[in-house]
Amino acid sequence: MTVERITLRPGHEISRVIRGGWQLAGGHGPVDGAEAVEDMIAFAEAGITTFDCADIYTGVEELIGAFRVEYARRHGAEALARVKVHTKLVPDLARLATVNRDYISGIVDTSLSRLKAERLDLVQFHWWDYEVPRYLDAIGWLNELRLEGKVANVSGTNFDTARTLEILRSGVPLTSMQVQYSLLDARPERTLAKVAQDNDMWLLCYGTVAGGFLGDRWLGQSEPQEPLENRSLTKYKLIIDDFGGWDLFQALLGTLRKIADRHGSDIATVASAAMLGKPGVAAVIVGARNRSHLARNLAISELRLTGQDRAEIAAVQAQGRVPEGDTYTLERDRTGRHGSIMKYNLNAKS
Repeated sequence: MTVERITLRPGHEISRVIRGGWQLAGGHGPVDGAEAVEDMIAFAEAGITTFDCADIYTGVEELIGAFRVEYARRHGAEALARVKVHTKLVPDLARLATVNRDYISGIVDTSLSRLKAERLDLVQFHWWDYEVPRYLDAIGWLNELRLEGKVANVSGTNFDTARTLEILRSGVPLTSMQVQYSLLDARPERTLAKVAQDNDMWLLCYGTVAGGFLGDRWLGQSEPQEPLENRSLTKYKLIIDDFGGWDLFQALLGTLRKIADRHGSDIATVASAAMLGKPGVAAVIVGARNRSHLARNLAISELRLTGQDRAEIAAVQAQGRVPEGDTYTLERDRTGRHGSIMKYNLNAKS
């Protein structure tokens, strides 16, 4: 299989399937470091050469740093240059009012050290609370670090349309915006997707399989009851509820299963491939704890949905609802159903 590639900016070409690092973070169970490095090498050798992580994913930048060193040892500097790492910069909620340039620079320096890199390929900036209106200052300092050569590309994650435009108009050239975007959660389609296309900014999608809900495992299953197995499932079950509830969700799974049968595929692969076909979407981020799902991850960029496939999916979606608000609006309400399960101060522990 050949993994499709795309150029976001000159010198920054990525695989359209990105290996996510969230499942390697603390809190998801024990991680064998040596095995994790071998898994990443297997992904890169197979063509998934782009990796997503964050300053707040405990231990993940260090694992990717170890992978980069070993991959270069085995395959050389030229092969390593094809590997791109997208990290995040997430100031803690408790620090927003006091963030300064030294704080931003310190996080970048820490990421450089952990990733064993001389320059960060792409940094995705996140800001928890718009009521603390210093995000323009903070991303401006990050952009200064880009101009100084410590960062190659400045991007964002989870900004809504209005703030994305505000950042762009401030003179920060956002390369991409990482957003939750799936067949269940089409909030980016309201306004952000068009703004992205109009401003030469790509969308990178996470949550395309809704924490595993968009998979064969859940087809025909009864609605799960609280408490769910983990915070990720809790989060995406709320999206299912907003979409239209369990029965409509099952109808969507049944439709995806029929499409998967036509292509000799599976529900999760179809769900992610559908997002790759959306306007302005550069790549999907797959959560992979190890290489057991590598073959399926590789198949995402190979699968070409037909007009009939897309029409059948759209017919089910038309019976449901798009979750309320703009990108990440629900999650920013810290007293609401979605926001109350978030963790806002992870940098101090990372």
